[in-house]
Amino acid sequence: MKIIVFGATGGVGQHFVEMAVTAGHTVTAFVRTPEKLKTKNVTIIQGDAFNADQVADAVFGHDAVISCLGSSTGVKKSNELETMGKNIADGMEKAGVKRLVYCASAGVDGEIPGVMGKLMMKMLANPLADHRAALNYYKTKDITYTIARPMGLKDEPLKTDYKEAVDTVPKGSSSIPRASVAHFMVKALNDAQYENKSVGLCS
Repeated sequence: MKIIVFGATGGVGQHFVEMAVTAGHTVTAFVRTPEKLKTKNVTIIQGDAFNADQVADAVFGHDAVISCLGSSTGVKKSNELETMGKNIADGMEKAGVKRLVYCASAGVDGEIPGVMGKLMMKMLANPLADHRAALNYYKTKDITYTIARPMGLKDEPLKTDYKEAVDTVPKGSSSIPRASVAHFMVKALNDAQYENKSVGLCS
């Protein structure tokens, strides 16, 4: 499959690109800073996801879009993800690209239970709202999506026995390695059971 990755130089994105290439996909990385990308055998398009024309041109000719984009503002209020998401969604529509795999965060659907869950969602209210706005816009398009909703991300070796839960969060730890999230996203790309599903992940 020919795929384009936004957020390819981030924590999850780097792992995704490497795993996707290993899996035999033809990978394009849309990045601001190409030198940050470590994986070889990748087509690089240098650009800015805030530029709608650049995004639309880059998406054309691909079979699927992967978004590993994160906010650069931490927990501050922002519409970065919504703006970039709208550009990508509009680009997909123009190019006739139907498949999207999107890395969001646990809590984006208000689904984390318990007192600690409510506290976590309150603390992350701004980035969660930004992800939610982007996802709501994607859903206005004729797109087949998979949304990954990882619990707290950590830099640990890949674990492939992570837990999954559709529309909620799985029982288990409150974290997951970034590599495991990438593993799920590569897996979900070609698996019909994950189409139009929002999947919670933890290790």
